Amino acid sequence: MKRVSTLKARDGYLIVSSVWLISCILGAIPFLVSGTFDNFIDAFFESCSGFTTTGATVIDDLGSVSRPILFWRALTHWLGGMGIVVFFMALIPSFGINGQIAAYSETPGPSKGKITARFTDTAKNLYFIYTGFTAAEVIILKISNMSWFDAVTTAFSTMGTGGFANTGENAGAFSTPAKITVILFMLLAGLNFNLYYKALRHGIRAIFRDQEARFYICIIIVWSVLIFSGLIFYGTYSDLPAAFLDSIFHVISIITTTGFTFGNYEVWPTFSKIMLFLLFFVGGCACSTGGGIKVSRIQIVLKLIKRSFSLRVHPYRVAPLTINNAEISTETTIRSTGFIFMYLVTLLGGSLLLSLNQLDFITGLTSAASCLGNIGPGFGLVGPAFTYSSLSGFSKLVCSFLMIAGRLELYTVFVLFSGYYWNPNKSR
Repeated sequence: MKRVSTLKARDGYLIVSSVWLISCILGAIPFLVSGTFDNFIDAFFESCSGFTTTGATVIDDLGSVSRPILFWRALTHWLGGMGIVVFFMALIPSFGINGQIAAYSETPGPSKGKITARFTDTAKNLYFIYTGFTAAEVIILKISNMSWFDAVTTAFSTMGTGGFANTGENAGAFSTPAKITVILFMLLAGLNFNLYYKALRHGIRAIFRDQEARFYICIIIVWSVLIFSGLIFYGTYSDLPAAFLDSIFHVISIITTTGFTFGNYEVWPTFSKIMLFLLFFVGGCACSTGGGIKVSRIQIVLKLIKRSFSLRVHPYRVAPLTINNAEISTETTIRSTGFIFMYLVTLLGGSLLLSLNQLDFITGLTSAASCLGNIGPGFGLVGPAFTYSSLSGFSKLVCSFLMIAGRLELYTVFVLFSGYYWNPNKSR
């Protein structure tokens, strides 16, 4: 009988962080060999941005980049979207290793329930759904008069919630039907993929019964309406359909951390820009391909705040926190609030490090927020009309670290710098 080696939790952190770092280093090689970049830092930044599905780029002229490299950029998004490690862990049981713990260290979001008895089956089912959505988008984009090459690379970037485009116009080069298609699949990529498996077995109502999914849709609707109202009220747009498409496209692009853009949202009124910036701190649903804090964590904290008001008035009331009629454990609540606090501290630290490059406040803050949330574009010198090429080598390395840390949910990376990890006796 084949012996199965079980990884410990501390092994998972090291394996996951190592796989992502090595993948980003190896991913930089095609950029160097092809002559796209003449230095390792730029190539490493582009590779990190691809695998972490951030979509930030240091390429100023995409028209000069060869098709194989454009395809490689998009492929890194697709591979990183569902997770290199989840894919890796679905295969390594054939070597006699149980890698579920390592995969849990990588899977984004506070909830990581299995949809089948064996984790390998779960990973394979999720990849089957992921591949199916990708293929469907390719076909629809092709019908929308997009070339096969552009359809494939755009689908890779969309389902991976990455946002790499083949031209400097980004999504501005898409036709209106193609933009609507991308909106739909960005929306789908930002939902919890476990829900699709449940929907296949129990019907599509399984998706709408999920509180996180409903809250996610609610945020998109409210933010789209508010931004659209701002664009119309301040006279930024006179064409209502164009204003609505612009609003909903960018709201979904940012909340899912895809980062596709068309036009320049920097010319929006301040109200609309602030509303868009707030989405930098939301992200997609748990177990989606999106980055950010995650909708479920935001939901838990809001429920915690709501309960604190209730207990002020009725201090002896028993008011458990629940999602989907299931009580949220104290451990989950502590982890969620702790993660958000650590996220904000990391954002502050990253912003301070980027300020050493003499960046202006808006550029430094949004660069850190965008890279940590795996979004891509920011504001200022890293806005939709610019790239990250103006940053110094040091700042690009800081941004690369933030991308990986954000993609791996912070703790997976930062625990390696803790004395508790290297000295287990210290935790006793």
